[in-house]
Amino acid sequence: MKKYIQLGIAAALCGMSVPAMSEQMTVVSFGGAYGAAQQKYMLDPYMKATGNKLLFENYSGGIAEIKSQVESGNILWDVVDIEVIDLERACSEGLLEVFPHDTLPPGDDGTPARKDFSSEALASECGVGNIVWTVLYAYSDKTIKGGQPNTIQDLFDTKKFPGKRALRKRPQVNLEWALMADGVARDKIYATLATPEGQKRAFAKLASIKSDIVWFDSWSQAPQLLNDGGAVMVQSANGRIFDAIKKDKKPFKMVWDNHVFDLDVWAIVKGTKKKAMAEEFIRFATSSKPESGMQDLAYGPTRKSSYAYIDKEMVQQLPSAHLDVGLQASSVFWADYGESLGEKFNEWLLQ
Repeated sequence: MKKYIQLGIAAALCGMSVPAMSEQMTVVSFGGAYGAAQQKYMLDPYMKATGNKLLFENYSGGIAEIKSQVESGNILWDVVDIEVIDLERACSEGLLEVFPHDTLPPGDDGTPARKDFSSEALASECGVGNIVWTVLYAYSDKTIKGGQPNTIQDLFDTKKFPGKRALRKRPQVNLEWALMADGVARDKIYATLATPEGQKRAFAKLASIKSDIVWFDSWSQAPQLLNDGGAVMVQSANGRIFDAIKKDKKPFKMVWDNHVFDLDVWAIVKGTKKKAMAEEFIRFATSSKPESGMQDLAYGPTRKSSYAYIDKEMVQQLPSAHLDVGLQASSVFWADYGESLGEKFNEWLLQ
């Protein structure tokens, strides 16, 4: 195993050498505990190995800022961590560079990259999947009233469970949850949401709790709202709640029923002058050992070989252990309907 690890590191660093003058580029992700884990396991080791400098910035997701930079020709970001739910649209609109998957290193156990990565991780030509994560909702034992919610229907039941619900201000996930709470089967969600009737049904269900919704923009706000009592239930990336429970000993509980799981992908902004360095970083960051570090936040790796570094008990805390009660977010659907539903969602907010 030691031999394979050494070979894997060498492959990930293939072509790397400490330059006479170090280079610098900007990497963008979602901040918080997630960004801290990426800094620890991906960015810092890369900088140590290469002598290059990475500026690490936060954003709230979506493609608006990327699109603005590409269309204006003023590229400020080089590498971005983008959700697959946004990736398809960004790729189809020419906002991202094509990534050469054939340059990815083998796993530390010697498994070729194409066999080591999950098929979803390499499904897009515009990036490489780095984690499997999910959106679920959580509550606090200190503030919840009415018992312990355990279904998606409970999120929409303000009579049994009174109080505010905190949701991320975007149509993705919210419309899927609204349909599931209204009785639509998981395997029918996107077919239903593709119809005018289905969209009307989703917005109507969401409207049933509209007066009790607190909207937020960044995942970092979710545990804060739950802790401060700003909401009794919050939508959140699972890692944010796991981190609050593990590190801060918060009395939070996660509800896995009908969670919407997805991948995050490292991608390169179209037109960057640091393309070669960006590719080099992604090869390093998605190698076996760096990938396994995201277990700190209960996010799963996209490489099979990374599981050799993950505690067996921790595996049960990863989204992959709950896929039977979850829905995989459809990047294809959101690439086709994201813009129109985004406009409808914003109009609905103003009503």
